[in-house]
Amino acid sequence: MATEIYVIAGFLGAGKTTLIQKLLRETFKKEKVVLIENDFGEISIDAALLRSGGIEVREINSGCICCSLSGDFVKALQELLDRFHPDKIVIEPSGVSKLSDIVKACSDPRLQPLAEVKGKITIVDANRCALYLDNFGEFFEDQIRNAGIILLSRTGDCPEEIKDVYKLIRDLNTHASILAKPWDQINAAEILFPQDHCHEHTHGHEHIHDHDCDHSHNHSAEDIFDTVTIQTKRVFSPEELKARVAHMERITGGTVLRAKGILRTSGGYVNLQYLPGDIRITSCTTRGNTLCLIGRNLDRQELAGLFSGE
Repeated sequence: MATEIYVIAGFLGAGKTTLIQKLLRETFKKEKVVLIENDFGEISIDAALLRSGGIEVREINSGCICCSLSGDFVKALQELLDRFHPDKIVIEPSGVSKLSDIVKACSDPRLQPLAEVKGKITIVDANRCALYLDNFGEFFEDQIRNAGIILLSRTGDCPEEIKDVYKLIRDLNTHASILAKPWDQINAAEILFPQDHCHEHTHGHEHIHDHDCDHSHNHSAEDIFDTVTIQTKRVFSPEELKARVAHMERITGGTVLRAKGILRTSGGYVNLQYLPGDIRITSCTTRGNTLCLIGRNLDRQELAGLFSGE
């Protein structure tokens, strides 16, 4: 039986890692699963968090798996299939990857008939959907157009805007199932197999939709976005860490679109998750001293100095 591949796409900070944790906990817990992480920094924060839960993780960092590393990506898939013979492979691409190219790589003849793409899920941050379409359409639209299932996140932050978000998505993708229920009210099986369940906010029916059009792209993520990885030995207080992140928004010459890291504080290690206007710091058992940032026109020296990096 062919290994099933599930691609979990979504723009920066949409909630990909959270969904993967939900799938592993609720649906794949009895399956042999291998996770491929393609993070935007030199060190994958998400891989560290997932690996702490005992998951086999293969990292492909500092590049986009659908662009310059496509050959390495197919080779990595072959090695994983030969070594682990997994039931499932879950791929979490970088938030600025193009879903169409990832699916194309997964359909490489060298992988047939050992593996097949079973699910193409894109998570859309309902609160930032219109913003991302206006500013990053080339990447964001591709993730929406090529999905079989679209799962909205942060719907509780903007309940009055859900209908508008649904229309924006449906204009780009007429075939995908769109799920807008709060994540704590939906189980993983409903997300993977929406056609088997009835949802108030689910429309359309999921089916494999192959695009015959040419997916050549005008830009790669490396052409558009800057990434900065900061190693720091500093021990922060939670208040100081929040203050420095807030200060980052004001002083940096460029625009930080996403930041995440595992850092040490006076109260233990914390998981820092940042989107513009949204700072979340939670305690975690995973140790680390790394902060990864992605944005435009970033000043590495300025950012490293702010967080006492090396």
